[in-house]
Amino acid sequence: MKVAINSDIYQQASAYAHSRGLNLTEVIENYLVRFIERGKGNVTEQSAPDVVLSLLGAGEPVAENDLNAREAYQQYLEEKYKELRSKN
Repeated sequence: MKVAINSDIYQQASAYAHSRGLNLTEVIENYLVRFIERGKGNVTEQSAPDVVLSLLGAGEPVAENDLNAREAYQQYLEEKYKELRSKN
């Protein structure tokens, strides 16, 4: 199977992928998979970039009603400084 791509676009995309340590074929395949999934309705139109998706699950979960994670951050600070005070 062959796909015709404008040579200038191919060269630019290839250079871009290479500069980021990526394989152009994999980049195109990943894009096409997302394109197909979006058509099936499995991916929202405003889906997050792969970099953001890779960060999901990092850190500890916060309560649903604490959208800005202020309570979780406050608790973190209290524990942090409690440990520092106990060391002194």
